[in-house]
Amino acid sequence: MLVGTPRGFADMLRYGWDMDPEQAFLARDDDGTAVGLLVVSLPTYDNTNHVWFDLAVHPDHRDGTVAAALIEYVEQFGRDNGRTMIGYGGFDVPEAIALADKHGYEQKAIEVNRRQDLTGLDWSVVQSLYDEAVAASTAYELVTLTGALPDDMLDGMIAVTASINDAPKDDLDIEDDVYSSERLRAYEEAQAKSDHTIHRVVAREKATGALAGHTVVAVERERPHIGHQHDTAVAREHRGHRLGALLKSAMLLKLRDAEPALTQIDTWNAESNDHMIGINEQLNYKIVARILAYQKTV
Repeated sequence: MLVGTPRGFADMLRYGWDMDPEQAFLARDDDGTAVGLLVVSLPTYDNTNHVWFDLAVHPDHRDGTVAAALIEYVEQFGRDNGRTMIGYGGFDVPEAIALADKHGYEQKAIEVNRRQDLTGLDWSVVQSLYDEAVAASTAYELVTLTGALPDDMLDGMIAVTASINDAPKDDLDIEDDVYSSERLRAYEEAQAKSDHTIHRVVAREKATGALAGHTVVAVERERPHIGHQHDTAVAREHRGHRLGALLKSAMLLKLRDAEPALTQIDTWNAESNDHMIGINEQLNYKIVARILAYQKTV
């Protein structure tokens, strides 16, 4: 989505999520006035046949002409870069649905943006969820971190991070995300250069020392009241011990002390991800937007 601050937008174009930055193209009319914006992502770590784009059109130019030109441009841009699958995410509103239909894009998934209001959070609920999860996960311990991972945890975190691939993809034609130590370090570099503080809580099996799951929240330093839930995942062989609830509740207790200015955290989930949504709703997350994900072969 095309939201945020000018500085945040510039950082996205410089660094992206993990040093795989997006590109932006500005549409102007004959007078040189900006009328539209196209933001394009060409994945390089995986799914290298894909292009994903967002677009925004000035309210005075929403007769479809500018949007059509931007879509034609991104489709040709994809072809020129050897990409065959074009993806687009639009708000669940009639105009965006009509635009996707008009240009031959097929809906494949629904993503939901939920926002947690920490000012209205009942901390007794958080503490109760944490205590119940601790009782169910006595074979595990928690490691809390701020900033980069220690070198001795890096290899173990590759598989844990890749566990996110088990989250629902609905009908999206996408490959699993591919992680490596280099990519994890690139993520940390991009977040640091974007002036985001990374907070992690990691679950570790006591008997073996194996890393079992993690949750990550990044807090903006430009707007320290805003946090972003970047990931929560539990390795398949460690599920069934309430580690997801343990990690999420422990993170909130950590942030209460570490980030006193923090008032909201945004998270994104597939609408079909019932398990994670169930935990989020216990923690005062409310829906603020639905995004329909579309794809088209070119």
